[in-house]
Amino acid sequence: MGAESGEVIVRGACPHDCPDTCAFEYHVKDGRLVDVTGDPNHPVTQGRLCVKLKDFAGRHYHPDRVLTPLRRVGPKGSGQFEPIGWDEALSTIRDRWNAIIADHGAQAIMPHAYLGHQGTLNGLTSGDAFFNRLGSTVAEKTYCESGSSTAWIMTVGPSGGLDIESFVHAKYVIVWGMNMTSTNAHGWPFIVKARQNGAKVVVIDPVRTRTAEAADWHVAIRPGTDGALALAMMHVIIAEDLVDHDYVENYTLGFEELKARVALYPPERAAGITGVPAEDIVRLAREYATTQPSAIREGVAIERSRGGGQAVRAITCLPALTGAWRHVGGGAMEMPIWEFPTNFEKICRPDWIRPGTRVVNELDLGAALTGELALDPPIKSLFVYNSNPMSQAPAQAKIAKGLAREDLFTVVSELFVTDTAKYADVILPATMQAEQLDIMVTWGHLYITLNMPAIEAPPECAPNVEMFRRLARTMGFNDDYWSRSDWEMLQDFYDWDSPALKGVTLDTLKETGWARINVGLPHERAPHAEGNFKTPSGKCEFKSSVAENFVVPVWRSMYEGMQPGEPIDPLPDYVPPFESPETDPELASRYPLSIVSPKPHAFLNSQYANEEKNQRRQGEQTVFIHPRDAAAREIVTGSVVRVFNDRGSFDGRAEIVDTLMPGLVMTNLGHWPSFTRSGAAVNAISSDQHCGLGKAGTYSDNLVEVVRVAA
Repeated sequence: MGAESGEVIVRGACPHDCPDTCAFEYHVKDGRLVDVTGDPNHPVTQGRLCVKLKDFAGRHYHPDRVLTPLRRVGPKGSGQFEPIGWDEALSTIRDRWNAIIADHGAQAIMPHAYLGHQGTLNGLTSGDAFFNRLGSTVAEKTYCESGSSTAWIMTVGPSGGLDIESFVHAKYVIVWGMNMTSTNAHGWPFIVKARQNGAKVVVIDPVRTRTAEAADWHVAIRPGTDGALALAMMHVIIAEDLVDHDYVENYTLGFEELKARVALYPPERAAGITGVPAEDIVRLAREYATTQPSAIREGVAIERSRGGGQAVRAITCLPALTGAWRHVGGGAMEMPIWEFPTNFEKICRPDWIRPGTRVVNELDLGAALTGELALDPPIKSLFVYNSNPMSQAPAQAKIAKGLAREDLFTVVSELFVTDTAKYADVILPATMQAEQLDIMVTWGHLYITLNMPAIEAPPECAPNVEMFRRLARTMGFNDDYWSRSDWEMLQDFYDWDSPALKGVTLDTLKETGWARINVGLPHERAPHAEGNFKTPSGKCEFKSSVAENFVVPVWRSMYEGMQPGEPIDPLPDYVPPFESPETDPELASRYPLSIVSPKPHAFLNSQYANEEKNQRRQGEQTVFIHPRDAAAREIVTGSVVRVFNDRGSFDGRAEIVDTLMPGLVMTNLGHWPSFTRSGAAVNAISSDQHCGLGKAGTYSDNLVEVVRVAA
């Protein structure tokens, strides 16, 4: 859409936790943001935005937006606040923190953040330097991607892998554990183009999603069993000699050991584990191996079970076994963030972390706050930004109990009074995207994108980067780190002399808005055609050189200390779920249904779940159930049902569908508990156990029962 008369166009970028990282055009008239559209010239955005951002301009003026610092005046969780000024808010934080530090030490303070914003200045790592300087507990941020990152790096190193734009050259595409039409909508057209060029598209997913409906073949699989399928595929490929022996000999490590491992997973055994018929496993393996270039789009959902990390390892071995990496359009894509020359050490300042500083995983928040972890010192203050754990974190009841502690001093930086912010003692008002400068991090394509401020921020709202400057001054930190301007920080936070950024500067980005990094063009990029894997051996490691579990440092303030460190199997293997008839038959007798909680279509995680237009698009919290399971429970479409296990329960409207396999139910993540029928959302039933690699969450590794509570 072009500019209307009197409008000024300002270049920007989407702030959200999404692989698409769309390039924006802000339309400003008389100082007011009147529209936000996609940049028509950006090769991935292609002029369109997703349904979530239908009224992104209006969101900046939402009547419920937090516009001033707030102080709690009612009980915790009541949402009762009064406005205060920044001076009072900062002095309150300083006085409470100084008292806590004097009595318990700085590690009694814990930050909690994730990707509520995806910027370099204001995103995941925006507070790391401050809290490292303060001496707080290091928060391990493993909501999403951590297990996949660990597994990917163990296998192929920190490689960007296959470019999403190169998928157009593939002849066989597997979308594994990802509903791209809802959560990677700007990546999907490249796969559609590949299909138009003759490629076959296969979707592997427990649910027949929108994406699966649009594919040539939907392979329905039981949650948490992806590793068994990948191992069985490799069994067939090796048994039928569909291996690219030259590639394997020259560019891989551990083939003989892998061969012995996959021999344990014939298709018949894997069929019993996965629910995928043996003949389909054989067909999938043959087609994948013999139709080159073959491409795999790995979704984050794969990691969300006990064995999810090992499943990612197994899947990531497939392209090297078949030589798919030789070809433009061949290989696998997990996330290309590793190609960007970001100076995370300069952003996070891990040199400020005192040796021996403890690490607390953010998915253990409920256990940390309720005393279950028996921390010494206990957590006495929590600072939440870019996150809404009352909706997004597991073990919802534990978190609510912990946040309700009168002796816990909680500060939340937010745009709205979320269910988490309702428990805050102090709320700090954040800016929205059109009001702040940033370079957006992307995990779905190979373009660096600048977001320019298009309008003035409300007077009391501050970007995260400015909030931490103010906190640093308040706490008496005089380091040069916080004396720099935003532009100076962006200059320091990237290696502008890197070959990847040749010809790209902040000045050129001001003119163009975005630029492709120099790592090969889509029609020629084949990063591992001749190996060049960034592993210790320089090869794709079927047998990993890494012997201990680890969390990739970017998810933990670049801190290398206090890693999980437990021994791990150097070969990929199938690790059964924590909760299944196979591993816990007694639990399964009480809670016979598995549940998955995929990302919603109209919300972005929990963002927009408070906005009426998006609520109408998404619908109320719904429990999708197979006809066979519904009939056994006298449930019909429209019934109000309760989903429960020993951890908690939530209510929702039932919808009977045949898009799920029997024994599986589904409810979308993202609803705010306060907007649901029962005051609880799907993570009320979620376990806070961790995936075997990278300390990721196990959101798809939970057993439940469903009962009808109203017609």
